[in-house]
Amino acid sequence: MKILIVDDEIEVASLLARAVESQGHQATVAHDGELALALLTHFSPDGVFLDVRLPEMSGIDVLRRIRALYPELPVVLITGHALPSEIDEARRLNVTDVIEKLHVVKHLSEALGRLKGSTLPFV
Repeated sequence: MKILIVDDEIEVASLLARAVESQGHQATVAHDGELALALLTHFSPDGVFLDVRLPEMSGIDVLRRIRALYPELPVVLITGHALPSEIDEARRLNVTDVIEKLHVVKHLSEALGRLKGSTLPFV
Protein backbone atom coordinates (compact mmCIF):
# COMPACT_ATOMS: atom_id res chain seq x y z
CA MET A 1 0.00 0.00 0.00
CA LYS A 2 0.95 3.63 -0.46
CA ILE A 3 0.51 5.61 2.76
CA LEU A 4 0.54 9.39 3.14
CA ILE A 5 1.71 10.50 6.59
CA VAL A 6 0.73 14.03 7.62
CA ASP A 7 2.43 15.28 10.78
CA ASP A 8 4.29 18.50 11.53
CA GLU A 9 6.54 16.79 14.07
CA ILE A 10 9.45 15.67 11.89
CA GLU A 11 10.63 12.98 14.30
CA VAL A 12 7.15 11.44 14.64
CA ALA A 13 6.55 11.52 10.89
CA SER A 14 9.94 9.94 10.18
CA LEU A 15 9.42 7.22 12.79
CA LEU A 16 6.00 6.40 11.42
CA ALA A 17 7.28 6.39 7.82
CA ARG A 18 10.08 3.97 8.73
CA ALA A 19 7.61 1.73 10.57
CA VAL A 20 5.23 1.71 7.57
CA GLU A 21 8.11 0.93 5.19
CA SER A 22 9.40 -1.83 7.47
CA GLN A 23 6.07 -3.58 6.93
CA GLY A 24 6.53 -3.48 3.16
CA HIS A 25 4.50 -0.39 2.32
CA GLN A 26 5.48 2.86 0.62
CA ALA A 27 5.33 6.05 2.73
CA THR A 28 5.34 9.71 1.77
CA VAL A 29 5.43 12.47 4.40
CA ALA A 30 3.85 15.93 4.44
CA HIS A 31 4.45 18.31 7.34
CA ASP A 32 1.43 20.56 6.69
CA GLY A 33 -2.09 20.34 5.32
CA GLU A 34 -1.54 22.19 2.05
CA LEU A 35 1.31 19.91 1.02
CA ALA A 36 -0.73 16.87 2.07
CA LEU A 37 -3.63 17.93 -0.14
CA ALA A 38 -1.27 18.54 -3.06
CA LEU A 39 0.30 15.12 -2.59
CA LEU A 40 -3.08 13.39 -2.70
CA THR A 41 -3.24 13.96 -6.43
CA HIS A 42 0.40 13.12 -7.20
CA PHE A 43 0.99 10.25 -4.76
CA SER A 44 -2.49 8.65 -4.93
CA PRO A 45 -2.26 7.00 -1.50
CA ASP A 46 -4.26 3.98 -0.43
CA GLY A 47 -4.58 5.49 3.05
CA VAL A 48 -3.59 8.46 5.21
CA PHE A 49 -2.24 8.85 8.74
CA LEU A 50 -3.30 12.39 9.69
CA ASP A 51 -2.29 14.40 12.75
CA VAL A 52 -4.98 16.56 14.36
CA ARG A 53 -2.63 19.44 15.19
CA LEU A 54 -1.00 20.98 12.13
CA PRO A 55 0.24 24.52 11.40
CA GLU A 56 -1.95 26.81 9.29
CA MET A 57 -4.71 24.23 8.69
CA SER A 58 -5.94 21.77 11.32
CA GLY A 59 -6.06 18.05 10.69
CA ILE A 60 -9.86 18.24 10.88
CA ASP A 61 -9.85 20.86 8.10
CA VAL A 62 -7.57 18.62 6.03
CA LEU A 63 -9.93 15.69 6.69
CA ARG A 64 -12.90 17.79 5.51
CA ARG A 65 -11.07 18.57 2.25
CA ILE A 66 -10.06 14.92 1.82
CA ARG A 67 -13.69 13.86 2.27
CA ALA A 68 -14.87 16.47 -0.26
CA LEU A 69 -12.37 15.21 -2.84
CA TYR A 70 -12.04 11.51 -1.97
CA PRO A 71 -14.93 10.41 0.27
CA GLU A 72 -13.82 6.77 0.37
CA LEU A 73 -10.11 7.28 1.12
CA PRO A 74 -9.26 5.59 4.45
CA VAL A 75 -7.85 8.02 7.02
CA VAL A 76 -6.44 7.20 10.45
CA LEU A 77 -6.34 10.20 12.76
CA ILE A 78 -3.24 10.30 14.97
CA THR A 79 -3.23 12.58 17.96
CA GLY A 80 -1.43 13.51 21.10
CA HIS A 81 -3.86 16.19 22.26
CA ALA A 82 -7.18 15.99 20.42
CA LEU A 83 -10.22 17.49 22.07
CA PRO A 84 -13.30 15.28 22.38
CA SER A 85 -15.09 17.62 19.95
CA GLU A 86 -12.32 17.08 17.37
CA ILE A 87 -12.57 13.30 17.70
CA ASP A 88 -16.36 13.52 17.40
CA GLU A 89 -16.01 15.63 14.24
CA ALA A 90 -13.46 13.19 12.79
CA ARG A 91 -15.83 10.29 13.41
CA ARG A 92 -18.67 12.26 11.81
CA LEU A 93 -16.38 12.66 8.79
CA ASN A 94 -16.00 8.86 8.67
CA VAL A 95 -12.42 8.59 9.89
CA THR A 96 -11.24 4.97 9.76
CA ASP A 97 -9.63 5.00 13.20
CA VAL A 98 -8.25 7.31 15.91
CA ILE A 99 -4.93 6.37 17.51
CA GLU A 100 -2.95 8.24 20.16
CA LYS A 101 0.56 9.11 18.99
CA LEU A 102 2.08 7.23 21.91
CA HIS A 103 0.49 4.04 20.58
CA VAL A 104 0.65 4.54 16.82
CA VAL A 105 3.74 2.39 16.21
CA LYS A 106 2.55 -0.25 18.67
CA HIS A 107 -0.78 -0.53 16.83
CA LEU A 108 0.56 0.10 13.31
CA SER A 109 -0.19 -3.38 11.95
CA GLU A 110 -3.81 -3.18 13.07
CA ALA A 111 -4.19 0.36 11.69
CA LEU A 112 -2.72 -0.66 8.33
CA GLY A 113 -5.12 -3.59 8.25
CA ARG A 114 -8.06 -1.26 8.81
CA LEU A 115 -6.79 1.06 6.07
CA LYS A 116 -6.46 -1.87 3.70
CA GLY A 117 -9.85 -3.36 4.46
CA SER A 118 -11.98 -0.30 5.06
CA THR A 119 -13.04 0.80 1.58
CA LEU A 120 -12.33 0.64 -2.11
CA PRO A 121 -8.77 1.48 -3.19
CA PHE A 122 -8.03 5.11 -3.90
CA VAL A 123 -7.90 6.02 -7.60
